[in-house]
Amino acid sequence: MIPLFKVAMSESAPGAVAEVVGSGQIGQGAKVAEFERALADRIGNPRVATVNSATSGLHLALHMAAQGHDDDEGEVLSTPLTMEATNWAILANRLHIRWVDIDPATLNVDLDDLARKISPRTRAIIVVHFAGYPVDLQRLSAILDDAEAAFGFRPKVIEDCAHAWGATYQDRRLGTHGNTAVFSFQAIKHLTCGDGGALVLPDDETHERATLLRWFGISRSADRLRNPPDVAEWGYKFHMTDINAAMGLANMAWAEEVVARHQANAAYYDRELAGVPGLEPTERAQDRRSSFWIYPIKVEDRAGFMKRMDEAQIMVSNVHERNDTHSCVRRYSALLPGLDRVARRIVCLPVGWWVTEEQRAHIVATVRRGW
Repeated sequence: MIPLFKVAMSESAPGAVAEVVGSGQIGQGAKVAEFERALADRIGNPRVATVNSATSGLHLALHMAAQGHDDDEGEVLSTPLTMEATNWAILANRLHIRWVDIDPATLNVDLDDLARKISPRTRAIIVVHFAGYPVDLQRLSAILDDAEAAFGFRPKVIEDCAHAWGATYQDRRLGTHGNTAVFSFQAIKHLTCGDGGALVLPDDETHERATLLRWFGISRSADRLRNPPDVAEWGYKFHMTDINAAMGLANMAWAEEVVARHQANAAYYDRELAGVPGLEPTERAQDRRSSFWIYPIKVEDRAGFMKRMDEAQIMVSNVHERNDTHSCVRRYSALLPGLDRVARRIVCLPVGWWVTEEQRAHIVATVRRGW
């Protein structure tokens, strides 16, 4: 079976982790600081705060965005086409979800629908770069300009970049466009720490605050034994450990090749699957480049397609089920015609670094034979 996912672990990672474990200093320390500097250099933004998971990062980002509002009416505009972690972080902050429809061409949020749904109750907007394909951030910024003119405030944007390590928008990596960006280093991502994540912040103030709040609101540099510091704002236990950071550092150089191989396999599929009856690709815009963590397509008769792929020993899946059908969020139900049109057609092909030229040729030949 050609797998849909596989862990990208460098040969040097086990030794790097063993060295940290043997040092006796395994919590947040020098390796975390080194990893943050390396992330900052690679992304192009010095304001990086690592955390123990991207879910923690989203929780913390939403907590900071909603701070100062004591009412129970706060809404977060978000996509239902994502891993549940994106939206459960909203609920964990006791905020309300307002679903934004999907653009069937991109599988990202429909920015027209998003613009219509901004209101005085909006505390934040989450956009997911689905499959690693960037949202049109320039258009989003213009929408925020209009919202600020209409309502007197500019909603905070949180970019969920869990799929999007290495993706670029207008020739700049995600995390450099003026919003809070949250990356995932979970087991099967392009860059893995085993588990972990990072917030990339837009300014020094939010960076300093995130750095404090990820560890109870206490400065790690404070002398807590001789001169205990005051905690002005309580925080969480969301920090990364040196074990995870050592793994991330060992994998970082190889992660660039991992992304490049995903992109090369995706380019092959783009070329070889063009015009296949019953198959529709997603959008490719010139001003952005996907990291292709997954390779989504839209097919007629998905059950038949998946059965055909299974028979050919090719693992496929829709990967993420729409979140709005879960009973725990039933009260937020909304009309989402764009999502309705594509939800039962989405399926993802193996595109990762492990897919050989022979395997991807087999995948293409199988698809071309029909289902």
